[in-house]
Amino acid sequence: MSMKFTQLQCKEVICVSDGRRLGFIADVQVEITEGKVCAIVVPAPCKGLGMLGRREEFVIPWSAIRRIGPDIVLVDTHPDECRVCRSRGGKDN
Repeated sequence: MSMKFTQLQCKEVICVSDGRRLGFIADVQVEITEGKVCAIVVPAPCKGLGMLGRREEFVIPWSAIRRIGPDIVLVDTHPDECRVCRSRGGKDN
């Protein structure tokens, strides 16, 4: 199965353990040397009515993905375990 990144971005991520809607895929992490997708990145919900911005995101390992459907991606993970703080300025070193 092949899929373009733009097609993946249009999909909402749902956690199968509790039914929580995590958001939409914003990015992917790729292992360049192996040419494999390692994880999907979903921005965490905004705090303070969106005025404070998003400081956290869910980094969900590719192995946690259970099914990719036409509109959603089902993941089997605990959202609190894959929540990470974004680096300052939104760029990784």
